[in-house]
Amino acid sequence: MSDYKYNTSELPKLYPVESPEFAAYGKVHTGYDTKGLLTALDKNTPLPDGVEYVPSLPALECTDIFGLLQNNAYGGMPIQLGYCNGHNTKLNCLEYHRDSEINIGLNDFILLLAKQDDIEDGKLDTSKVKAFSAKAGQVVEVYATSLHYAPCNGIGQDGFKVVIVLPKGTNGPKPDITPVYWEDKTLWACNKWLFAHEESGEARQGAYIGLTGKNIDIASFVS
Repeated sequence: MSDYKYNTSELPKLYPVESPEFAAYGKVHTGYDTKGLLTALDKNTPLPDGVEYVPSLPALECTDIFGLLQNNAYGGMPIQLGYCNGHNTKLNCLEYHRDSEINIGLNDFILLLAKQDDIEDGKLDTSKVKAFSAKAGQVVEVYATSLHYAPCNGIGQDGFKVVIVLPKGTNGPKPDITPVYWEDKTLWACNKWLFAHEESGEARQGAYIGLTGKNIDIASFVS
């Protein structure tokens, strides 16, 4: 599978999440029946022109898979099931949490990822970013050490609907902290450290500008 990739001078290579290249960024969980969850996602959530993220949605959390994800995938930690839906082909930002995030798509989607050890002097060069494609229904874990952000449209897909599984409270209100270390200025919400590109809307809202280089846009190979 590792030879499945797109290589241009401007874009990152694209690998499937089943490829060896993904192993440093996350893993795919098997054995989960996601049909009921994805039916609830499709029925109860919109597909906006932009990107919409809701951290927790009761219609998703009352599905049969919730207990399996909480007890099996997260070892009994309290979790939340929300969604990130819309249309997107740009990087704009990268974030990380202290815990893994699980993504489950109604249809195919693409993740743009980097690693925390790619951060140098509080900055991350976007040339370090890699792209990974996930198939509809796959349970895709993104490790805590992997920077990620909103999904991107899959190849030939008109937008995306993706369930986002995280520890309960993640992406809630930012705690009131006194900075003691450079990383503290990147804290954007509860359990959410954010690196913005200067072209992003988040940067205009005051987010830490931590991405240098090109603001990656994969529109040319998903259309």
